[in-house]
Amino acid sequence: MVSFVAGLQVLTFFIFVMMSQEARAQYQDFLVLDAERVLQGQVWRLLTYIFVPGSENVLFMILGALFLSWLGRGLEQAWGPFRATLYFVGGMLALALGSLVFGYSATGMFLFQSLLLAFAVLYPNEEILLFLILPVKIKWIAWLDVVFTVLFLLGSPSAFWLVFCAHLNFLITFGPGFFQDRLRHVQVAERRARFQESGASAAAFFHQCALCGKTEVDDPALDFRVNDAGDEVCSDCRKV
Repeated sequence: MVSFVAGLQVLTFFIFVMMSQEARAQYQDFLVLDAERVLQGQVWRLLTYIFVPGSENVLFMILGALFLSWLGRGLEQAWGPFRATLYFVGGMLALALGSLVFGYSATGMFLFQSLLLAFAVLYPNEEILLFLILPVKIKWIAWLDVVFTVLFLLGSPSAFWLVFCAHLNFLITFGPGFFQDRLRHVQVAERRARFQESGASAAAFFHQCALCGKTEVDDPALDFRVNDAGDEVCSDCRKV
């Protein structure tokens, strides 16, 4: 679906090119997401805002469309077409509903940014050629995009809900896993600190099973794993 949207952006761009500057501005205004006019019956705006080109330069427009299509294919390879489409459509719905609630106008720029962030989480070390010459890992492109977004919000605090709603699909998809990982890291750090404070005495332990209470001191052969709840479980209890 993302590749289809990228193609429609290119088509819209070339329609813009054939128009006068005044007609182009009117046509773009006809497409953007505008809550007030949606409530007046112009419901097509709930969809057409994603077709507004992100650049007026033909080279940047084509490169942007190719990049967007590449992101979409990557998400489909990782998740499958259904889940990737659900992620994109969910972002569209969140952005449109947010516009109706908070009254902002929008294009698809921040929605497409949520695709970049998802791609960077799934393929952090994937490289692209920046300006067609400089290889850069996608995670650094994503971080740079985040920095620019934060700077944008510092200069335009009123755009907070626009940015938040456009990234709601990303927050829902990756937020729970992120917080679980942070919690596990904190728990491991606490256990390591207890172990170091104990002076590594004979009775000190680093791992303890949440079910039976055994530690590696009780049985050095035990293998400890962290379950989904963040608790350590020994190999004996996992067999039960």
